[in-house]
Amino acid sequence: MIKLLIVDDEQIEREGMQTILERNFPDLLIKQAKNGKMAVEMADDYTPDLILMDIKMPGLNGLEAVEQISAKHPYTKFIMVTAYDTFGYVKAAIKLGVKDYILKPSKVSEIKTTVGKVLEQIEQEKAQQVKNKLQEAALEKTLTLVETDVVTQLLFDHVHEVHIDMLMELLDIPSTNEMFAMIVLLPRGSESNYSMIKDKVRQTKSGWVGALYGNQLPIIVFRQPDKTFRSQASTLARDILTISKKGQATDWFIGIGEVCSSLDQVRQSYQDALMATMDTKALTNYRFYTDIHISVDAHNSSLDKNQQKEMADLIRLGQWGDVYIYVMNILQCYEKEGADLLRTQQRMLEILWITSRVLNEIGVEATTPLYSVQTTNYRQLRSETKQLLEGMKQSYDSHCNHLEADTIQQIKQYIMDHSHQDISLDTLARKVGLSPIYISKMFKEKQGINYIDFLTECRMEKAKRLMNNSEKSIKEITFEVGYHDPNYFSKVFKKMTNVSPKEYRKTLLRNKAN
Repeated sequence: MIKLLIVDDEQIEREGMQTILERNFPDLLIKQAKNGKMAVEMADDYTPDLILMDIKMPGLNGLEAVEQISAKHPYTKFIMVTAYDTFGYVKAAIKLGVKDYILKPSKVSEIKTTVGKVLEQIEQEKAQQVKNKLQEAALEKTLTLVETDVVTQLLFDHVHEVHIDMLMELLDIPSTNEMFAMIVLLPRGSESNYSMIKDKVRQTKSGWVGALYGNQLPIIVFRQPDKTFRSQASTLARDILTISKKGQATDWFIGIGEVCSSLDQVRQSYQDALMATMDTKALTNYRFYTDIHISVDAHNSSLDKNQQKEMADLIRLGQWGDVYIYVMNILQCYEKEGADLLRTQQRMLEILWITSRVLNEIGVEATTPLYSVQTTNYRQLRSETKQLLEGMKQSYDSHCNHLEADTIQQIKQYIMDHSHQDISLDTLARKVGLSPIYISKMFKEKQGINYIDFLTECRMEKAKRLMNNSEKSIKEITFEVGYHDPNYFSKVFKKMTNVSPKEYRKTLLRNKAN
């Protein structure tokens, strides 16, 4: 309902104007003010859409009242009601943004026409505001999906730079050359806290939250130059831990990886964060990867960063023969060095634990590997290690055997048929019954590009076809192909085709003319 305020120092004028308006515009909500000062005070609580303001009033005159109200309520519109049809008043009113004026005395038809014209404008603006809010909500939903998928692909695959650039710009993430990964381990039944964690990270304007897989929630955090790394990470970790319900705080744990200098390296920081969650017994419920080795010589660590990454890649690619050789070579090195048997068993368990974590990441359900007893010799340790690796390989093979041969084609067809919709990895995962991480990896391996690049290509091809229709605006095409922001669409289009949508359309029209 549109709210209107009549301001006049003459009661008979106010009552007469209200009667006319109520007869001609029955849906209006109307209030009155007897002077300029009262109008300024009422504007704060009543927030009228339109004010009919008398100019000549004692104390605060109409023009002064308009100036004060406009300063606090820029969307309020004004129609001046005056007996003074002089250029000076009209000029001052126009300068203040007044929409029109009504001369006293006025005919009912003139009041109806003048007020009706401004009311129509207000209704159009309100309708546009509703439309804008819906579009903003749709864009926000899209950005959330893109953010989640980009994190997944950065940590487990490679994502096209166009999406990184656009995402950082739209999510208002400050440009930074350093970042690090965090992993939040959540107990069962805590999935409802996901949106609260996401909101908490978004408030900092410095991080992206990935999808929750099992009990692991990955976060990529961009460094804030005004804080030290440990201060920034500790503050965010403590803020996230405050979300946990009373009594559950001890069940939450956060691992924090080392700082890296590019998004290409953030996968290693993620591996660091995983290692930091290996032992969840800590007073603070969060641990930095760098703190793991404070009292342990680097020589005693079973795998360095590069080895961790290399082994994880072998597991993801299903190259189990190489995994066996890799693990057994490490075990053989410990045996040749005459390393303490118990310490070696602990180190091999760490390697097996990494293997299990990687399998869980790609959607393979594998039980946490544990040695049945404390080993008494290296032969027994070698035998049990092989058995544990074989068990995880069987889980991997079983998972792969359940995949249908046409899974990729199903995914491609679904993307082509629904490219105008918001499609996420979770959507595709539910469609084919696989893990989102596994979907991302499999699609890249089989198709040579990410699913999000394929989706973008589908949208761009559709946009090119629609541009042949000169009656469709760029804005209409934006929404029809699945984007919610014309500026974002134009940037992606230019990034993918090297020309803007307008330039592409001009080329099409020139070719048709020839």
